[in-house]
Amino acid sequence: MRPTLLRFVLALVLLPFLWTAAGAQAVSFPELGSALPGHQDVTYLDLARMVIPDLSADSDGFYKGGSPIDMRHIEGPDSGGSPPEASALPNAAVLDIKAGGRDRLAMLFDFGDSPDSAEGYAALALYDITAKPRLLDAVNVAVDRSTYFRDPGKLSVSPNDDLLITMSTHFNSNQGYVSTPLIMVRNDRFELIDMIHTFDENLCAYKRTQDIVFRPIAGKPYAAIKATVTDATMPSGESCDEAPPKASSHKISVTYHWDKKTSRYVKDSDAFERLSAENAKRF
Repeated sequence: MRPTLLRFVLALVLLPFLWTAAGAQAVSFPELGSALPGHQDVTYLDLARMVIPDLSADSDGFYKGGSPIDMRHIEGPDSGGSPPEASALPNAAVLDIKAGGRDRLAMLFDFGDSPDSAEGYAALALYDITAKPRLLDAVNVAVDRSTYFRDPGKLSVSPNDDLLITMSTHFNSNQGYVSTPLIMVRNDRFELIDMIHTFDENLCAYKRTQDIVFRPIAGKPYAAIKATVTDATMPSGESCDEAPPKASSHKISVTYHWDKKTSRYVKDSDAFERLSAENAKRF
């Protein structure tokens, strides 16, 4: 199966998991050739071409082009691989957000494989479309093979500001690896708050999942963010060679507070780093 088609099929499989509450958050997957609301002379393809300059439609309904523009990785210069020499997109994920009190549009383009990294390559782009559309920033947010917005896609931390939540993942026969970047927009540029790694297993005797939810806690100038991973083990009830573990569930939480001195979010514990280290022993 072609990589582009494989990613499209995987997206369809993941949509119920990713978008249970997405409708309320206005995440959409518009046809790239369609016009922006309120901008009948501007299409999403016009915005996409600010990231992939020669992008155009082919006879199969996919959009193809060359390499995207140069961009940094959200984790910094030591992370990420090279962009693909050719790009192919069935669509893009689109999300309206607030940043610094201004209306902004975020678009996420998953390009699939990187030629020199197993992480893939995915561009998160920020646009000002209040007048003539402008590309304000673009970063590579891929930290695994397939990248999406993660439910709820955005999180309001003030009347004027939303955070973005993406996820990168890959699966094998009985394991699922998920990395979740939590991203802020400041001065019309993306900034990483934290990267949270979780790990799922689905074996004969049991299933173990690590689901994450985010909750804002009122505060000024920005709300605190409580992230909670529920680590749950559920015996399958099947007859297997290995004895099943007992059913269990526990929560691991980290709260991020805005630090006025450093002008950034800081976390109150290293619980997620310890969870990641424990998970690595089960790979």
